[in-house]
Amino acid sequence: MALCLAAVLLAAATSNAQTITTIEDACRSAATRHAGVSYDHCVWSLSSDGRSRDAADLEKLAALATRMAVEHAAVTEAKMQDLNELEESPHARARLHHCHDLYNAAADVLRDALDNIRARVYGKASQQLAAALGASESCEDVWKGEERVPVAGHDREYGRMAIVALGLTSGIN
Repeated sequence: MALCLAAVLLAAATSNAQTITTIEDACRSAATRHAGVSYDHCVWSLSSDGRSRDAADLEKLAALATRMAVEHAAVTEAKMQDLNELEESPHARARLHHCHDLYNAAADVLRDALDNIRARVYGKASQQLAAALGASESCEDVWKGEERVPVAGHDREYGRMAIVALGLTSGIN
C-alpha cells in the first residue's frame, strides 16, 4: 500500500515538473503563448547566461529569466540615478527620478514573482510579471514629446526580458 501511494505521489510530482530539455523548446513555447516574446531574443538571452546550463526544466528557465529581468531593472535604475546626478535640467531630473521610482518598484515586484516561481505559485508570479512590464512603458511615456529619451535602450531591453520571463512562467502548469 505504501509503495502504491509513493508511486502515485511520484507520478503527480513528475507530471508537474514540465521537463523541457532545451532552451529552444522553452522559447518556442513562450513565443507561441505571447506575441511579445521574440524567439530569437529569448534563445540568445538565456543561452548567453551561464546559469542556463543548470536550468533543465521550464520552472528553472522561468526563474532564470525573472532573475535576468530583475538584473535589467536594477541596472536601468542605477543608470537613471547616474544620469540624474549629471542632468542640469530640473524637468529632466524629475523625469529621471520618476523612472527610477518605476524601476525600483518593478524590481521589487519581480523579486516577489521570483519567490512565487520558486514556491510554485505560477499564477501569482505571472500576474506580478505582467504588472512589472509596465515600468518600461510608463518610463517611456514620461519622455513623450522629447527629442531624446536617455534610457530608451535600457527600457527596451528590460521590457524584452520581462516578457520572456512572463512567457516562460505562464507556460508552467
